[in-house]
Amino acid sequence: MLQNINSPQEIKKLPVRELNRLSDEIRDKIVSVVSGNGGHLASNLGVVELTIALHYAFNSPQDKIIWDVGHQCYAHKLLTGRFESFKSLRKKDGLAGFPKRSESPHDVFNTGHASTSISAALGILAAERIQGGKGHSIAVIGDGALTGGMAYEALSHAGHLALPLIVILNDNKMSISRNVGGLSKYLSRLSMKAKYQTFRRHFDAMAKNIPFIGEAFFSIVLRLKRAVKAVFYIDNFFVDLGFEYVGPIGGHNIQMLLDVFNDVKKLNRPVVIHVITRKGKGYSYAEYDPDSYHGVGSFSIDGGIENANNTRKGVSANSMESGNSQDLIKVKSFTQCFSETLMEIAAKDRRIAAVTAAMQTGTGLSGFAQNFPDRFFDVGIAEEHAVTFAAGLAANSLRPIVAVYSTFIQRAVDQIIHDISLQKLPVIFALDRAGLVGADGETHQGLFDISIFRSVPNMTLLAPACENELRLMLDWAVNIEQGPVIIRYPKAYCPQYADAFSQPLERGRGIWIKKSDKKDVCLAFTGSLYREVKEAAEILKENGIDAALYNLRFLKPIDECYLTDIMNSFNLVCFIEEGIKEGGFGEYAASLSQNRKCKAKIAVLAVESCFLEKEMALGMREELLAKSNLDGRSIADRVNCSLQVNYML
Repeated sequence: MLQNINSPQEIKKLPVRELNRLSDEIRDKIVSVVSGNGGHLASNLGVVELTIALHYAFNSPQDKIIWDVGHQCYAHKLLTGRFESFKSLRKKDGLAGFPKRSESPHDVFNTGHASTSISAALGILAAERIQGGKGHSIAVIGDGALTGGMAYEALSHAGHLALPLIVILNDNKMSISRNVGGLSKYLSRLSMKAKYQTFRRHFDAMAKNIPFIGEAFFSIVLRLKRAVKAVFYIDNFFVDLGFEYVGPIGGHNIQMLLDVFNDVKKLNRPVVIHVITRKGKGYSYAEYDPDSYHGVGSFSIDGGIENANNTRKGVSANSMESGNSQDLIKVKSFTQCFSETLMEIAAKDRRIAAVTAAMQTGTGLSGFAQNFPDRFFDVGIAEEHAVTFAAGLAANSLRPIVAVYSTFIQRAVDQIIHDISLQKLPVIFALDRAGLVGADGETHQGLFDISIFRSVPNMTLLAPACENELRLMLDWAVNIEQGPVIIRYPKAYCPQYADAFSQPLERGRGIWIKKSDKKDVCLAFTGSLYREVKEAAEILKENGIDAALYNLRFLKPIDECYLTDIMNSFNLVCFIEEGIKEGGFGEYAASLSQNRKCKAKIAVLAVESCFLEKEMALGMREELLAKSNLDGRSIADRVNCSLQVNYML
């Protein structure tokens, strides 16, 4: 059935009784493809019936469906003409794992970060009405995303405008980890009235079907119910904001969803439809352990992720794409090394607290939460609050560590500048997934943190190359540095280099991994690129070029006199960083060289200053490095080119 659906219009040709069979086929397809390609599994399995009902009741793309975060859009893609290409999900030149306007007219708004859908849907609806259109605008937002402050700003504005916005609250009691906070408890209280809502729907249907007087009788009952609700249910948050509230209703009951959607389409005011779903629905492993099956690498359908062929707990799936697999078994991911080091430090230091924004598992804080529950804080999907909350902890003598993905810390730039750096508060930021991130597309790249935060006064920015350095940097940040510190590391395996990498930190300076008497070339790099830089040095050596290797460690502050000496000691200094070029470390170093009239030519190798194209962003990290000319061969070629021509890059 599914393979014959090329547009939402073809779904409408199916009788309602066949839609449950369609949902089974969609689940089978999602599990089959994600087991091979990796991706977001539990969230997509939980919204299959909801997606079918949306496309059955509404007319996409005339009616606009905006998916919050967007990681639950797989069923939507399958129903909007992408069945044949679905096997390429998250692969090079394939379908993105999130909605993309460039892919389909049914993807009306690009998403990838949480809590944005209501704002976008309201703006789309306002534009529609200004231009005389009559289409509907539907925001599908999870209860996890509803913990983000931006969603409340949008709800308040929507109630003020009183446009007929449809907000579908997909309540599965989870964001990525289990939901926390007052909102989660509030939604649970609303959910307890589900029996009433079921009775209400049956009663409404019966009232409407009374011969001759059904519609008039129903209208009277409706007004009476609203009067009663005004007396007994005055605490409904959405009603207070000006929304009609419907629910909670079962999110896996297609007929019930269709009945509600068809009724709601006739309302001329904003409405919240509260839908109860179960993450992982239909695949037992994901249904009973949705945390572990939120974002997965390849796995065995029959055996689940514990029996995956290519992954081992603690090692990034992407890291298995390159290198000797026997070597990788011996190492851990940067995330796991951070987790273990933090727990060791926290066991000795009662000042240590950990803060995350609904990413307890992804950032490696699950162990900390279990061992130090009184010092662990999950604030929900609210990065801005996480940062200022940590500022409050630091202002009262604690040493908070805020663990956030690099792509998500962008949401809290003002709080970092105003609430932390301005006051020189000792908050430590562990920025996971910094640099190039495979498969999740352009929205999840961690490329901007260097250029954003290098400009912030009082900030310290560190980039470890291995487990030794990560441990040294965390310990140094906790015990030595007095202001804010960012430690950025990639989604990759974390090697255990020794020797020079174990040297103590010296503020503003890096370390020499390899020196050269010839003084032809110095390769100065951010830690995550050591493997690629080492490979480049080996290629250059084959061509008779002996390159020195300098691990920067510090991206801010910098001992400028020491760096100047380096740029006066070589014919070429090549700065290589895993971040965006514009405003990055390399551009700063080139400017310093020019101002101080250093003798070396300067080359800057970084990601070009543009958003990665979708096709490029879907590769594995190693593929993205190669496409960005940051693999060993490309680095060596750029060095050769720079030595042969007399210009700056």
